[in-house]
Amino acid sequence: MANIFEAVREAVPVPVAAERYGLKANRAGMVCCPFHDDHTPSLKLNEDYFYCFGCGAGGDVVELTRRLFDLRPYEAASKLAVDFGVDVPATAPPDGSLNHFRSDLLRCQQVLDEYLNLLVRWQRNYAPRSPDDEPDDRYVEACQMLEPMDYMASMLAAGTLEQRIRAVDRLLADSKMDQLEERLTRLIQEENTSENHFKEDF
Repeated sequence: MANIFEAVREAVPVPVAAERYGLKANRAGMVCCPFHDDHTPSLKLNEDYFYCFGCGAGGDVVELTRRLFDLRPYEAASKLAVDFGVDVPATAPPDGSLNHFRSDLLRCQQVLDEYLNLLVRWQRNYAPRSPDDEPDDRYVEACQMLEPMDYMASMLAAGTLEQRIRAVDRLLADSKMDQLEERLTRLIQEENTSENHFKEDF
């Protein structure tokens, strides 16, 4: 059974999505690339993929939507599903323990989402100001963990049933979720305390 990524890729051709989102192609299927300063059409819209001969941007319909609206992959796939009425069937674990699996899945999604939001803030707030600055540990962690955590979150949200089950099992093994939840609680409290002290100083 198709997951949301497979469903939207099969249902929504790249040129159709591009036109819906404001990119009008000429007769050759070319448009001015929205991803760089393009004065003559250099982005080719094929049925299953796009490619820019100017900046090298390329990918499928999900990647096009992700880039156009600055979304995560799953958010882009969800937008396509909603905008084009793509039906994505739900599936359940084969052992019948649906409620238990949903509870574990939801917990993992919430914790990862909170961690991702923290990493995004760290990457923005603690980036080095100059090449000579020593990178802050929080910035380093954000750079190292954003991509794998985003991939894991996308897998939990849109992977096949087997992939979701494996991801949940992996995250719950060895008390990983408990440890991450405890760490997040502490880090967010420290962050809030630091912000309050900053406000009090002014």
